Parts: sequence; C-alpha cells; structure tokens
Amino acid sequence: MIDFSTVPPDRTRAIAARASAAGMAWIDAPVSGGQAGAENGKLGIMCGGDQATFDRAKDVLNVYAKALVRIGDAGAGQLTKMVNQICIAGLVQALSEGLAFAQKSGIDAKLVLEVISKGAAQSWQMENRGNTMIDGKFDFGFAV
Repeated sequence: MIDFSTVPPDRTRAIAARASAAGMAWIDAPVSGGQAGAENGKLGIMCGGDQATFDRAKDVLNVYAKALVRIGDAGAGQLTKMVNQICIAGLVQALSEGLAFAQKSGIDAKLVLEVISKGAAQSWQMENRGNTMIDGKFDFGFAV
C-alpha cells in the first residue's frame, strides 16, 4: 500500500503497523509540487517505510516523480512533508510581505520582482506566485 495523503506521523505509523500485522507492505509517500507537478509528472515524493517495500514501489512512484527519496521508516515521509510545509509557509509569507512593502512604498512591484528574481531572493514561489500576488490572487492551494 502506498499512502499519498498528508496526515500526522503517529497516524501513519499506526496504519503501517496494522498493515504489517495483516501481511501488507506500507509506504507513506506525501508529495510536493501541487496540481501542476501532478499533471506534469514532476512531484517531489518523500517516503517513509522499509527499504525493501520502497524498492518494490520505486517503478510506480517514478512515473510521476521529479524527486523520489526514502527518508526513513514509516512516518518519515510525513515528517519530511511537515518540513516542506514550514519552509513553504515562510517563503510565501516573506514574498507577500516584501511585495506589499514594495507596493506601499510606491515603487513598481512588477519591476522589483523582475530584478530580485534574478538574485539571491529567487525561489519557486517567487517565479510562480510573485506576479499573481501583485495582482491580488492568492488562492493556489496553500494559504498563509
């Protein structure tokens, strides 16, 4: 069984134990990359479970993975997804705050975005959500 949901690690560990008791193999495999990543087969898949089960599941998972990594035992995929979400939340918040600052300062936020996206501030969020934020569109499946 491969579980792509995002759930608490303790719940995943409990389900994995029940699956094992029933003679089934289990991998927790939450994903990152959003709808576009899913549609284009370019998801980051962070897995928890035993190595043998992960090895058996790799061919299926690689069909839509940009990155596929076994992090550790059951629950490790969910913990990694938590790290992912913490990082995204910080990036989205900082980007929206920076762009709001540019707008309130009276400078052209689109020009600001054009130049800072080529330097150290560059990120996937900036490239894919910066202009939509300037346009006041924030409904992309991840709210801060």
